[in-house]
Amino acid sequence: MTPPLLDIEGLVKDYRALRPLRIQALSIAAGETAAIIGLDGAAAEVLVNLVTGAALPDAGEIRVFGRPTSAIADAAEWLALVDRFGIVSERAVLLEQMTVLQNLAMPFTLDIEPPPADVHAKASALAAEAGLSDAASRQRVGDLDPAGRVKVRFGRALALQPSLVLLEHATAGIAPREAADIGARIRRAAAGRGAAVLAVTADEPFAKAVADRVLTLEPGTGRLRERGFGKWFRG
Repeated sequence: MTPPLLDIEGLVKDYRALRPLRIQALSIAAGETAAIIGLDGAAAEVLVNLVTGAALPDAGEIRVFGRPTSAIADAAEWLALVDRFGIVSERAVLLEQMTVLQNLAMPFTLDIEPPPADVHAKASALAAEAGLSDAASRQRVGDLDPAGRVKVRFGRALALQPSLVLLEHATAGIAPREAADIGARIRRAAAGRGAAVLAVTADEPFAKAVADRVLTLEPGTGRLRERGFGKWFRG
């Protein structure tokens, strides 16, 4: 049987908050989409760092792509692992003075003034997939509205053909209807690529649009409950 892309068991991580981050069990298979509601910005950042192997849990185990993150041997192995994730987060730096297309070209080359023709074509395709018009693609990123910036980050997250897309409070501050539209687009794009999605969000319309499973975390116990079904999720 093919192992899940992400498998969390008994996770505990102290990050100097009121209580540690706890997740009893969570499993995501290839192509699945899930959203977790109940983590604030700091906890969401901690979870993303744990899933990508940038940090290790104090207790429990996280397995990604069939291997525990504790087994990562060195920086080269970690960088190879990170390339299998697409991360949409405000922590992902955008070059404000550069155009959308230049920002989307960066995963492929540092020669972005202007990008070579083949890279320009790839960047344009990413912009369209993320929902950015031709006119928006020529704008400076610093001139975009919040929704446009999310789309740029999502387009860039898709560049290296990720197996798992991680969304860290991606639509904070965006109107619910627009956030839901972005969530639906992300879900379609991920499905078209066969990528799984894990969204950590406080935005319920976005969560419902982006994911098949919307889970609420009980912080004290680490249990995940499926929204709308009233049952505890056991991975």
